[in-house]
Amino acid sequence: MSLQEIEAKVFDTPVPQVQRVALAYSGGLDSSLCIEFLRRKYNVGDKDIVPITIDIGQGQDEIDVSKAKARKLGIRMHLIDCKKEFTQNWLTKAIRANSDYEGYPVSTSMTRQLVAREVAKKAVELGCDGLMEGSTGKGNDQYRMHNTFKIFAPKCKVLCPVRDFDLLRDEERQLCEAWGVPVDEQIAGGDDKTLWCRSIASGAIGLDQELPDDIWMWLVPPEKAKDKTVEVSITFEEGLPTKLNGRKMPLDKLIMELNVIAGAAGIGYIDMFEDGIMDLKSREIYEAPGAHVILKLHRDLEQWCLTKDELEFKAIVDRKWAYLTYHGMWFHPLKRELDAFVLAASRFMNGTYKVGLYKGNIQILKRESTTGLFSPEIRSIKSKGFSQKMAKDAATIRGLPFQILAQRGGIE
Repeated sequence: MSLQEIEAKVFDTPVPQVQRVALAYSGGLDSSLCIEFLRRKYNVGDKDIVPITIDIGQGQDEIDVSKAKARKLGIRMHLIDCKKEFTQNWLTKAIRANSDYEGYPVSTSMTRQLVAREVAKKAVELGCDGLMEGSTGKGNDQYRMHNTFKIFAPKCKVLCPVRDFDLLRDEERQLCEAWGVPVDEQIAGGDDKTLWCRSIASGAIGLDQELPDDIWMWLVPPEKAKDKTVEVSITFEEGLPTKLNGRKMPLDKLIMELNVIAGAAGIGYIDMFEDGIMDLKSREIYEAPGAHVILKLHRDLEQWCLTKDELEFKAIVDRKWAYLTYHGMWFHPLKRELDAFVLAASRFMNGTYKVGLYKGNIQILKRESTTGLFSPEIRSIKSKGFSQKMAKDAATIRGLPFQILAQRGGIE
């Protein structure tokens, strides 16, 4: 499609009238182009364009890039630091709930809603009547952002130009080039990084598309990882990792160190089909070395420290927790109520694990806990424990329903 045809799609599409707009601004292609949409299409003056960047741990390099692009675009960027909140109030809940949506340790699903909340709150504070974000109409983030916008700024109009103008990625690139919008996207589709998980070219990966080795930030492909087992220990307190190799450290620092250690051992690669909010499948690529190790050990600790009935019910809660978070419902009342159960269930989840990391594999080498429910002195066939003769009558009672079924017949 020619530039003239692309611009016609934009300028011929009716849009709401707005006076002052808060923009979720990351400095990526979409949000940078949104600045020019506000100027050229929505007729909003620069003093009424409020670009807001939320630092959720994407790294100082990315923040610096966002600032540099803002200067090139001639705008003043508002920066809000949410790293501590993301770690302490979001990631802690994710770990305790075994965050897993179809194999994806939900991350962008959380950060989009945290970003949207902060942008919406700032918009209300500054008297904005519009909220803008750069989601495509084919993905999940439009729903996550919209839901959150409407909770925290219900009177603001929601503007989503990439979706509303039906723009493809290549068409966005043409507009950026023609309008002088700086773009340095290394991967088609971009990436989204938090310390918990990195999403790569979401929605843009073909079925059999090969992935070059240079796209990874932490991961060394298993076949290229060192031929040597790396041993690490992780200590959990009330379901959260608190020590790495015996050193107590904040959760964010622990995860960042573990990303490097586990990534170098070929751990954290995810290549999956994902069922999006629109019930359409996409091939998604993630790297999450630290999350892989932590969640594997957390589930093992859970099996050790919780009762069978707790485990059965918590599995249901965890699935619903991940579903709600993925589907943009972090602020739904049910999500908050599930958090309460998960927190209560974590009370006795304490222990230390020693693991070996080798070419994509995680092997548990040693477990220690003072609150585990494994009792070999009672259960082991090597110990006396209790008289096995006592189980005879219990087995007889448990078998009575089957005896009755036999009397009725019809068993195949």
